[in-house]
Amino acid sequence: MTKEEHMDGEASFANTDLEELTARVKRVLDMRDRKYGFPSKTYPNCFVGSEAVAKLIGEGIASDEEDAVRIGNMMLNAGVFHHVLDAHPFKNENLFYRFLSDEDHGSVARKPDGSAVSWADFVAPLTSAKDQTLTLQPEIPERDSELATFAQVDLEACGISPLDEHNIEFLDFLHPKGWVDPTPKPSYNLVVIGAGAGGLVSAAGAAGVGARVALIESHLLGGDCLTVGCVPSKALLRCAKAAAAVRNASAFGVKINGDVSVDFGFVMERMRRLRASIAPVDSAKRYSEKLGVDVYLGKGRFTGKNTIEVNGKTLTFAKAVVATGGTAAVPNIPGLKQAPYLTNATIFNLTKLPARLGVIGAGPIGLELAQAFQRFGSQVTVFSRSDKILPKEDPDAAKIVKSSLRQDGVTFAYNVNYKGVESLGGKPPVTVVLEDDSGERTLEFDALLVATGRKPAVKGLGLEDAGVEYDERMGVKVNDRLQTTNPDVYAVGDVASKYQFTHMSDFGARLVIRNALFFGRDKFSNLIIPWATYTDPEVAHVGLYEKDLEERDIAFATFTREFSDVDRGIVDGETEGFVKMHVKKGTDQILGATIVGSHAGDMISEITVAMQSGMGLGKLANVIHPYPTTAEAIRQCGDAYNRQRLTPTVKGIFNRLMAFKR
Repeated sequence: MTKEEHMDGEASFANTDLEELTARVKRVLDMRDRKYGFPSKTYPNCFVGSEAVAKLIGEGIASDEEDAVRIGNMMLNAGVFHHVLDAHPFKNENLFYRFLSDEDHGSVARKPDGSAVSWADFVAPLTSAKDQTLTLQPEIPERDSELATFAQVDLEACGISPLDEHNIEFLDFLHPKGWVDPTPKPSYNLVVIGAGAGGLVSAAGAAGVGARVALIESHLLGGDCLTVGCVPSKALLRCAKAAAAVRNASAFGVKINGDVSVDFGFVMERMRRLRASIAPVDSAKRYSEKLGVDVYLGKGRFTGKNTIEVNGKTLTFAKAVVATGGTAAVPNIPGLKQAPYLTNATIFNLTKLPARLGVIGAGPIGLELAQAFQRFGSQVTVFSRSDKILPKEDPDAAKIVKSSLRQDGVTFAYNVNYKGVESLGGKPPVTVVLEDDSGERTLEFDALLVATGRKPAVKGLGLEDAGVEYDERMGVKVNDRLQTTNPDVYAVGDVASKYQFTHMSDFGARLVIRNALFFGRDKFSNLIIPWATYTDPEVAHVGLYEKDLEERDIAFATFTREFSDVDRGIVDGETEGFVKMHVKKGTDQILGATIVGSHAGDMISEITVAMQSGMGLGKLANVIHPYPTTAEAIRQCGDAYNRQRLTPTVKGIFNRLMAFKR
């Protein structure tokens, strides 16, 4: 057979298959004259795109909406049919299409570049708001039902110690000893109470657009994240990871002669030094001198719907933001309040490693610090009131984290009922009497960390005088625009949200600035919220969990890629973990994802970007990733999605075409 004969035969074969598909599709479509517009115009012998999609799925020609649109555009590009004005590709919309074989006389005018002339060339394009009826925020557990009765840690009473050069520098930045409050302005566009992440972003953002802003903080600017949260904890976790890497070095052929020990004093000194080096960004001096914010160091209290008092001075505002955050909540365990317990507010003051550490609470804070101290050399026991750890996370992810902590040497006690806590003279050791799955036991510790949740800081703010509703468990009541029951007062961050993450305080504050100062209508429910727990391996999540999808009766498909099947995971010796992605059934819309792995917190951002921009899982398969990286697992989930899209009809066409080419 000559080359020309082969090409003619190939074209004839392809055309025959296309003709068969065309005939089958045409038989099921509703072809008739249709009217549209004002005054109405008749388009003869047409079918409607959305009706055609339904028919293709109903007849088994396509498996889902995306598949139907793909088949339709294959036929359109092959010249089988076209949009009546040649203005659109094939879409699942109320658009008219006509088979070329049914064309009347005449044709659509063409522009010099060969494209069809359309009214779209002469009028402004119409846009429609993206459907936001489906919120991708998961139903994470509410705050503990007993939280209102828990004691609340007073951060000011905890203090910062030891007062070495690093902590002195730290305090000088965040609560200068000799600070002099400014003279109040006649009125402020915005007054912010609380200088954590939400308050700082609110103040800086408003001042940046020309607003007159006052910022009130009773303790330390920077809030929990800088002082007793994200920054110091991650500094410790990095040291703990280094210790674990050295102990496990033999797996990579690296021999360590002698014992591996951790200089806990150095670890804590390093944390204090790094924390102080970050503090200038949140300092009172920067906000007052560089950003032009009036900074008041003292307790702020509402005295009316538009007034706040601080240090005996009254500030009048057009809008206000409550950003007081929350503090550690201490459960009502008999004897606990009299014992020398630690919380996240005091554990970073330690200078000596406790030989035995008990951790009450199996959430992110408790587990991160439990693993770190176990790797430093403590013997750690974690107590959970339920039969699980990380209760809000994917159960498969929590299982991997639990296994990793056990390998490090952490022990767990489940379904714990606390009988009491005892100590002699309020000094270590601390004895915990409890009943759990192993029966009634008495355990002794050199230190006891309480990590049972956080309580919103709402007391003493005078919220009643401002007409702001709140309760001690859930915090300040806000609507979807973060507005309180006083329309001039907003609330942001841990004081008003169950999503207690620094980045959520940040983006909540940005939303508040738009809504409070620029008549915005932004909704909190539209935000797509990723988060991570920084155990080793890390757990990161965005969007809806499987249980959320089932509870909301949303049909979905799940695609999982284990790191044991990813080359980088294999060569790094980090095969425990996975990427798991949920998509809406019949489409590639990403509804949620969980990643468990050493870099999960960084990897989740790629999926968040895709969800934020409307990019589907199928398109992620076309994103080139460097090889070898663990992020390839995300692309490979996209490959798996694309493979299952091929319907028997399309597979048959492709198989026959490929067979003919052989």
